Amino acid sequence: MATRRFTDRTDAGERLGEELLERGIDADIALAIPRGGLPLGRAVADALDVPLDIVVAKKIGAPGNPEYAVGAVASDGSVWRNERAISGTRTDEEYFEEQRETEAENARQKAKRYRDGRPKPDLTDKTVVVVDDGVATGSTARACLEQLTNSDAERIILAVPVGPPDTIAELEETVDEVVCLETPAGFRGVGQFYQNFEQVSDEEAMAYLES
Repeated sequence: MATRRFTDRTDAGERLGEELLERGIDADIALAIPRGGLPLGRAVADALDVPLDIVVAKKIGAPGNPEYAVGAVASDGSVWRNERAISGTRTDEEYFEEQRETEAENARQKAKRYRDGRPKPDLTDKTVVVVDDGVATGSTARACLEQLTNSDAERIILAVPVGPPDTIAELEETVDEVVCLETPAGFRGVGQFYQNFEQVSDEEAMAYLES
């Protein structure tokens, strides 16, 4: 069966919302991963009739190659380590810890800016749906999920439109449920499954939180 392409992030979010409703998922809150996850998060939150907030993480790039993730860290300091990439790039612990501290602070500042004075949501005993526009290696998603695993949330569900089968299988081991609409074998990047995959600005992303 041919893999679907999504018109844009809102279209993908609406389809995710429909799938979550069909599965009978009774969520208490949707948490989007900024920036690209917020248009989808808004659509999912509206479909499920729940509040929308954010969960933020930053990638830890390899020495000399910042785009290649050796890990990721969430705003509360929860970290995911890509051990294969760490050994393959000979990343030493001192470098990793320095970058972890720097990127954790960047994630904290981003969360603070996006919430604009609003308090962090209380996730105690809540069913939380985490939304992003897709996963490739899933590095930032993994750090976000690590943060939620360390919280008092009762149930954690990751909802994404698309991701490669191996990444999705790994993520399924870390949360209660993964809802992924497409897991194509010929995955090269998230953007290939969208007709419109333009970058979302901070201003645009924050506006979805105010809707």
